[in-house]
Amino acid sequence: MRAVAVFLLVFLTPAAVRADDAARDAARATIERQIEAFRRSDAAAAYAEAAPQVRNLFPSAETFIAMVAKGYAPVLRPRSYRFEATETSGEDELAQGLSLQDEAGIDWVALYTLQRQADGQWRITGCHLKKAPGEKV
Repeated sequence: MRAVAVFLLVFLTPAAVRADDAARDAARATIERQIEAFRRSDAAAAYAEAAPQVRNLFPSAETFIAMVAKGYAPVLRPRSYRFEATETSGEDELAQGLSLQDEAGIDWVALYTLQRQADGQWRITGCHLKKAPGEKV
């Protein structure tokens, strides 16, 4: 898994700093709520964890879930997942690494980006997903 952590650091900017514990925990809770909503097939709850700019691109929970199913299927029902490093790029933005295994047993790494909203809640602005190093393409 050390290779996964190194792989995730490649995505982070040199100016990034460690996230404080409260921000990290709140951001991780947002990702967990979305993954659990995906597992329950609760499109509305999963959609609620997306940032406003994402919801503007996908104006309904159904279009959002269709996009996730098409381009990010491993996060829909992961067999397992584990949080990796959390980095901040500003007071209200952070990147959260995630290692996961899909239903077929293929390992993936994801880099979620999140933004703190005016109400203090963290919402997901993006997810970069790649097969883990060593997995066949």
